[in-house]
Amino acid sequence: MPKTSKTALSADQIAERASRGEDISGYLTNEFTVVRPVRRVNIDLTQGMLRELDERAARLNISRQAVIKTLLDRALEEERTRKARAKKNAS
Repeated sequence: MPKTSKTALSADQIAERASRGEDISGYLTNEFTVVRPVRRVNIDLTQGMLRELDERAARLNISRQAVIKTLLDRALEEERTRKARAKKNAS
């Protein structure tokens, strides 16, 4: 495979070349991040919960969704930790 090209092209320009069937391998670095598939869900929240989430989001300068994901991740991690401790103590 050829080395990465020194010519800087935009993603759109590279996509156009690929669409024309040109070899774009010189523009690829083989460095990537794995993105896990995302599933969209809907939840019903009380007005009070939304207000608290929005207040926290404003204080942290992040989106409401980011606050929800962070809090949910923390709760799940605490549950995993609690289960691991219980399993260890049972042994």
